[in-house]
Amino acid sequence: MRLPYLLTLAVVVFAALVERLNGRVWICTCGQVKLWEGDIWSAGNSQHLTDWYTPSHILHGILFYALLWLVARRLSFAWRLLLAMMIEAGWEMLENSAFIIDRYRAVTISLGYTGDSILNSVSDMAAMAAGFWLARRAPAALSLAVVLGFEALTAWTIRDGLALNILMLVHPLEAVRDWQAALPH
Repeated sequence: MRLPYLLTLAVVVFAALVERLNGRVWICTCGQVKLWEGDIWSAGNSQHLTDWYTPSHILHGILFYALLWLVARRLSFAWRLLLAMMIEAGWEMLENSAFIIDRYRAVTISLGYTGDSILNSVSDMAAMAAGFWLARRAPAALSLAVVLGFEALTAWTIRDGLALNILMLVHPLEAVRDWQAALPH
């Protein structure tokens, strides 16, 4: 039963190497490694271990768990985790591509976004795995409360979150962008 966990780790390593081959930096160019970067307007955002976007990756894990429970519940937890990590790693590689970075700059408040450091990207994948594990252990109502709570917290604190991020990437609304940009910085 170790094979799916080893493959999950291999997916993370593969994604990190692909990101490096695509020019991503291992750590923040500031030369520091911080546990938390709370300023979404700083050059350190998406460069350190955790930031205000970490909750959205935990939500990825909860949502992937629910989806895979619906469509692949006969697979063991370990194999579903591997599938979830493949999706998350795919997103991390896509999110850090020039196409998505340019899209963030064009349609969101992330005008200076340069992409994630590899450290941050790997941490995002770990956060997804934590959310996946949480969804396995917690009652569904608690998982739902975490999703709603994190979305409310990030919407209130940074005027962003998973749902707003998806909305602005897929169908940007000027009113939402104006509201997000009005956040003091």
